Amino acid sequence: MNGRVRRAASLCVAVVLAAGVAGCAGSDDDESTPAGASASAAAGDASAATGEFDLLTYNVAGLPEGISGSHPATNMPLIGPKLNDYDVVLLQETWKTPATNPLAPTRVYHEILEEASTHAYRTESAPLPLGKDPSRPEALVADGLNVFSQYPVTDVDRQPWAECEGIGTTNAGDCLAFKGFAAMNLELDKGVDVLLIDTHLEAGGSARDESLRADDLDALATYIEQKAGDRAVILGGDMNLHTDAENPVDQEAYRSFVDRVGLTDSCEAVSCADGTHIDKVMIRNGTTVTLSVLSWESPADRFLDASGEGLSDHPPIHVRLKWTSK
Repeated sequence: MNGRVRRAASLCVAVVLAAGVAGCAGSDDDESTPAGASASAAAGDASAATGEFDLLTYNVAGLPEGISGSHPATNMPLIGPKLNDYDVVLLQETWKTPATNPLAPTRVYHEILEEASTHAYRTESAPLPLGKDPSRPEALVADGLNVFSQYPVTDVDRQPWAECEGIGTTNAGDCLAFKGFAAMNLELDKGVDVLLIDTHLEAGGSARDESLRADDLDALATYIEQKAGDRAVILGGDMNLHTDAENPVDQEAYRSFVDRVGLTDSCEAVSCADGTHIDKVMIRNGTTVTLSVLSWESPADRFLDASGEGLSDHPPIHVRLKWTSK
């Protein structure tokens, strides 16, 4: 099913820094250049051929309080403003509370992140199934995948996984959510289009979970093969894959996947010190657009509460990317 993308109205909170430049990202009247755009693009030069931007992927643990691996009621207001430091943000486990909430007083928290966002574009959050979808009657929440971006995102295509394992607390309870992936077109500059995919794979450590993760990766690979065309690809999210040597099943599944569709792991691209994170960002060049990784980090120390605890049960992953248009 296709999701809608809306232009987000933003608030101009602060104005002039040392450079003496004022601007409000995301305002309908804003003529300023999105963060990360190339200098030639800022000048309106049609010959602009390169640019850089900061991408974050973050599972924010936005399940209802008591089920979440964190404390979203307290932490979502702390997370929201921090996301504005990044040009493109891939979120997982974030759902929007319906205006008429049949689960009240239970709620989810995506609207808190939306209110804090100054990004120019945000994907429309998928509706909550609440047991109404006959193909997955046990699902209470949708895919939990949302993207905030300073660049236009269009043609949002949400695809659920064919199967899942676990209800309640068994096998990570994956069937309670319509997990899958959200693919969209990301326009980094005029004529510079990238297939952007946000995803959340099956969790859990059973043999059945491992088999389903392999199926998820197969579905992702097939989609990329059929839909990417000549576009470059950026894929990120909570892969739930332990790719160190201690988990050979996940390691082999991941390696087969990236090799099949020609993806490059961003951590491996810069020989980062810790490649064991289950949250990942991958890239692939297109016919007319190439992507390269300038840096990779896990900025967990920027996402802490007052006591020094992480704001989620996942660390964020930040990748600075460079694009070049041929």
